[in-house]
Amino acid sequence: MAEAQKKGFQAELVENDLNACCLGQSCGECREKDCVIGYAKQCIRNFKQHPQREVPEGAEQIPNTDFKIFDEEELETAIAHILKECKDCKEDHIDNCIINVIRNCYEVGLFGDIQPYEGSTLQYLIHIKSDFPDRSLRIADLYMA
Repeated sequence: MAEAQKKGFQAELVENDLNACCLGQSCGECREKDCVIGYAKQCIRNFKQHPQREVPEGAEQIPNTDFKIFDEEELETAIAHILKECKDCKEDHIDNCIINVIRNCYEVGLFGDIQPYEGSTLQYLIHIKSDFPDRSLRIADLYMA
């Protein structure tokens, strides 16, 4: 059963980042379930109505075949922000955590695929540095700011 989100999750910040990443009218009519940003926006709206830590089957429903071109800087900023929301839960990490699902959506938009996350922001940044050195440095700088 999903548990209530721990105090401190800044849904408004996440929603603002999602809106900044959204391509808006250039996409035409939004098809949330087929767009990584649209899907994440749907998840955050649901969270705001019913705050729960988990998105039921959230990770499985991410549209990982969305190949739209998003603004890389906006996605890098959004990843840095969502990493700050992460509780670094380590062995208690769950794939369907609202934070993980939204980060995965950003990753599909920026990297083209979901990146491994083992409950540690530091390990995550080290991992993406090996595959995406320039982007990882910008994300790390934004995260540390």
